[in-house]
Amino acid sequence: MSGLVALLEHYERLKDISSVMMAMKSLALVETKKLSRVIKHQRSMLCNIKKAAADFQTFHPMRHDDEKQSAIVVLIGSEHGFCGDFNERIVEVLESLPMIDTRPVSLVVVGSRLSAKLAERSDVLADVKGAIVTEEVSNVLNHILDSLAEASAPGLFVLAHEAQGGPILKQIIPFESLKSQEFTNPPCLQLHHEEFFIEMLDQYLLAVLYGALYESLLAQSHQRLAHMEQALNRLGETMAKLTLKRNTMRQEKIIEEIEVILSSRESSDRLE
Repeated sequence: MSGLVALLEHYERLKDISSVMMAMKSLALVETKKLSRVIKHQRSMLCNIKKAAADFQTFHPMRHDDEKQSAIVVLIGSEHGFCGDFNERIVEVLESLPMIDTRPVSLVVVGSRLSAKLAERSDVLADVKGAIVTEEVSNVLNHILDSLAEASAPGLFVLAHEAQGGPILKQIIPFESLKSQEFTNPPCLQLHHEEFFIEMLDQYLLAVLYGALYESLLAQSHQRLAHMEQALNRLGETMAKLTLKRNTMRQEKIIEEIEVILSSRESSDRLE
């Protein structure tokens, strides 16, 4: 009987695990839908900033610094696990970047899981706790900006997963050269063009970092959903096997009880 009891206890534990994983899957699904709406507006805003920048740079081209100067790379990983090789892929891209060997680079690492994988590196400038849900992105961005304010470098890059793809390195500073042929007259500015460019660059920086954090979080949700689905399928198969085994063991116990009853009856008949 002890074998059946152990099996039943194991089955109940798996049921509890399944319930927890179903709840986690539901939360990931809700987060995915929420992020999809936010990213749509974020991309639209970034597109408008780029259009304004292209118009501005057509008439006020900016000088770029030497590409060999120092740079900061913001790496966006995950705060929680259960998202496959999400963080490993960030590390792989980082280690294959030519710029790592050609210029001084400092790293701002976002996400505890990614930070753990880069703990031995000497070029980590700061570790920032990552976002778990959409509402935490603003707080994470503030911590990133605080980390960037403590160090200065002519170059700023972001390495993060796109919502529907792998990790991509994006250059933020120096601002990419953009030109628009849409207008023939320069824009009318109330600020000096250099002051306007600095203000525009601040807005662009916020938009790009917000977008990178949102898209990375959405990519995490996609991977987490896929792994949840696989894990739940495997868990379902295991529970089905345990159910079959449980029924078999119960049937064997019933047969044993019947045999005991019949044996007792036969013994009683002989005594009579």
